[in-house]
Amino acid sequence: MDTLGGLVAFVRAAETRSFVAAARVLGISASAVGKSVARLEAQLGVRLFHRSTRSISLTEEGAAFFDRCRHALEELELAQSELSKATQTPRGRLRVSLPAVGYRLIMPVVPRFRQMYPDIELDLDFSDRLVDVIDEGFDAVIRGADLADSRLMSRGLGPYRLMLCASPEYLARYGVPREPADLATHQRLRFKVRSTGKLQEWLLDDVPAVQGMSSSQELVFNNLEALLMGALQGLGIAYLPDFAAREPLRDGGLQRVLEQCRTREGTFSILWPTSRHMVPRLRVFVDFLAEHLFDDERS
Repeated sequence: MDTLGGLVAFVRAAETRSFVAAARVLGISASAVGKSVARLEAQLGVRLFHRSTRSISLTEEGAAFFDRCRHALEELELAQSELSKATQTPRGRLRVSLPAVGYRLIMPVVPRFRQMYPDIELDLDFSDRLVDVIDEGFDAVIRGADLADSRLMSRGLGPYRLMLCASPEYLARYGVPREPADLATHQRLRFKVRSTGKLQEWLLDDVPAVQGMSSSQELVFNNLEALLMGALQGLGIAYLPDFAAREPLRDGGLQRVLEQCRTREGTFSILWPTSRHMVPRLRVFVDFLAEHLFDDERS
């Protein structure tokens, strides 16, 4: 046995006052216990037990050593127990990067996740900046576009699509566009991607619909909430992700425009480092989002 095994054999023998009884507790032979204790005594250079043909008893040195070893093994067993619980029960800090638009998607399900896993501390970082998951210490990243990185594993969470929307007041005042070319005469609310500084294309039937149209009829936003608010206030037509427009469409604050046209679609995915063990807190977070992020109840 190794040193730790020798200490365990010694403590169990001292507790039971018998190599045979200690062997029964440890599930090994009595001779293995005796040899292990003998090696420990040789290593320490001191006799730990008085031995007779019928029993064993601690020497003075053995009694003092037993006291220390028993407490040390109790602490070790406690540490092992706590570590086992920590690896089985999801707990600890989970640092996740999401796109700035993602809060409208994820926040509705956060209360439920917190209720199910109260010991997990969520640290959610909303940014359109292209983060380096590994170098910046994120446990995972959620994105609505492909991230080609061989260092990351991924799991799809669900689809989204963009749609043209405007307020009923705006449409009553300026009319409803019947075909993509009609957008040239309308106020257009455009989204600027912070990470690139470029305006998001309005893809209709796979064609950039507003390319070449006068920019004097455009208002530009680099924040989804401001873009949505602009549409609700009747400032123009916006190209919005379905998860942001869902409630205003349901409540009548917005109406769909050019529904007959096919719009851009995508998939949200969660990615995490392949080099990192998938700890319980990350595993349950990934499973939870895959199950609940695009619940039918919220569609």
